[in-house]
Amino acid sequence: MDDGNEPVRLREKAYASFTEHLLARDINPGQFVSQRQLVAMTGMPLGAIRELVPRLEAEGLVKTIPQRGIQIAHIDLNLIREAFQFRLFMEKEAIALFCVSASDEHLARLRKEHEDTLEEALQGKETPELELRAQTIDWNLHETIIDSLENGIIGRAYRINAIKMRLINQERFRITGRVVPVMREHLAILTAIETRDPQTAMDAIAVHINNARNLALKL
Repeated sequence: MDDGNEPVRLREKAYASFTEHLLARDINPGQFVSQRQLVAMTGMPLGAIRELVPRLEAEGLVKTIPQRGIQIAHIDLNLIREAFQFRLFMEKEAIALFCVSASDEHLARLRKEHEDTLEEALQGKETPELELRAQTIDWNLHETIIDSLENGIIGRAYRINAIKMRLINQERFRITGRVVPVMREHLAILTAIETRDPQTAMDAIAVHINNARNLALKL
């Protein structure tokens, strides 16, 4: 019996596989690839890849160049500015609501994982493993704030932008050697959230995002 959902599942698997390889730097910003190379890389059938490409183009992750193939998005100044502006708009509104709705217990858990990571880094234990954990904690805080909206449209749009942000992160401002300032900025955000004052929380997240933007733009 045919499963009418199978093409959808294949498209989603193709998308997940492509973004996984993209973030793993198996393909690089600006690189040209063919559909058949994407088939080999993702392990997905050609039909799924053909349906995947328009979605990737719509999301700004690739563009098709006639006679040359599919080009992975460049990390340029325009992409950086747009991606950070999107984050700023979304996260300021989200944190205004999160600072009112988040439970004390949830905030205490977030604070503890940040303080524990900061303490390890201050003790000179900034290992690759700690940096990886700190990066995960970093991303998780921002996603937690967005997910608190319980809005699927915003969540999906945010995660598309998050792929671009992670590419920018890899290209421009890795967390390597920066665990202490990142954790301190996040703790300042949590302190602002704990005031339960939306404007204070919005100001704190804006400082953090603008600092990251300036690093990416090398200002």
